[in-house]
Amino acid sequence: MRAVTTTARSLGAPSPGAAGDLQVSPTPLALLLLGREADPASERGVDCPGDLPAPSDPDLVERARAALAELGDRAFVLGHHYQRDEIIQFADVTGDSFKLARDAAARPQAEFIVFCGVHFMAESADILTSDAQQVILPDLAAGCSMADMASAEQVAEAWDVLKDAGVAQDTVPVTYMNSSADIKAFTGRHGGTVCTSSNARRALEWAFGQREEGRGKVLFLPDQHLGRNTAVRELGLSLEDCVVYNPHRPGGGLSEEQLRRARMILWRGHCSVHGRFSLDSVAEVRARIPGVNVLVHPECRHEVVAAADHVGSTEHIIKLLDAAPAGSKWAVGTELNLVRRLARRYANQGEQSKEIVFLDRTVCFCSTMNRIDLPHLVWSLESLVRGTVVNRIHVEEETAHYASLALDRMLALP
Repeated sequence: MRAVTTTARSLGAPSPGAAGDLQVSPTPLALLLLGREADPASERGVDCPGDLPAPSDPDLVERARAALAELGDRAFVLGHHYQRDEIIQFADVTGDSFKLARDAAARPQAEFIVFCGVHFMAESADILTSDAQQVILPDLAAGCSMADMASAEQVAEAWDVLKDAGVAQDTVPVTYMNSSADIKAFTGRHGGTVCTSSNARRALEWAFGQREEGRGKVLFLPDQHLGRNTAVRELGLSLEDCVVYNPHRPGGGLSEEQLRRARMILWRGHCSVHGRFSLDSVAEVRARIPGVNVLVHPECRHEVVAAADHVGSTEHIIKLLDAAPAGSKWAVGTELNLVRRLARRYANQGEQSKEIVFLDRTVCFCSTMNRIDLPHLVWSLESLVRGTVVNRIHVEEETAHYASLALDRMLALP
């Protein structure tokens, strides 16, 4: 299990008599759901140690600027593309999760890495940065539902299932960057690698190449859609070559014969944002905006990806829209904060304007990414100014070692 060092305090049980004559102690799960407790083995939420500035405080922007000015080069602020604009304005660099972690490692003079993203991203930054640097996540409740869908215990049990079926020796694990340090470490221990949505094809080609031709299998964690889309669209495998392992069913819900015949064993996980887009979304936007180009992220369902005009990672989406001709129309299937930012960038430019809309008519932000807000950012920065490190993310040494092996294999991909 990974060790996550934070300064967050845990709530104690209510005092006697707090609920009449009943002695009631909230369960850990109840506290998690209320956002009032920490679970170091999970991506999920936590209590905040200290008083946050009021969200209505009109001086929050100036307070953030003042704190950053006081900290100077000691602090380096990373902003993921899916962050809200009020946070992005303070980011020293923006990017996807792996780019930001590498940017942090390239700034060894920065004592504090303030990661405005989610938990697994901050873990990766801690793994890649030096021991002299400390990674801070402004709100520890900023987790990732996809990363939570694969725990270390579940994946270890799945590997035992593969052993019992006689296929573990033919299987190479590949985990998406959007996974916990524990899962990256599992992958490293078992000779596997990490991938991003940009290099998933290269990672799968490498993984299949580690075994005798025709015998190799991949256990792809934790996003079934990225694994399926990459295998079918880019490697030419069939849908029948893919099976879905459900950790909540005995044996993953699969027979030994299914496991033996499969080439891709997909973990039953998904992104709660990209999973919302549907064929109806695509049909509706095509009817509403004639000539529109549909551009989606590969975390979307296979049928949505098949119906789109373009598919690519977050960085690919940004570059494609940058290069798109003036006057073109785009419906983009990814997180709403980024789509809105891109839409504003290319609106009201006269003949050079581009029309960019969200693929679905229903508003859908990444709720956990949006946990990072100005009050939490200001609180964490002002705490650093006072000499108090809050919400530090620290990955235990052994876990970091094996996770680094998997990350290094990714960096060495051709």
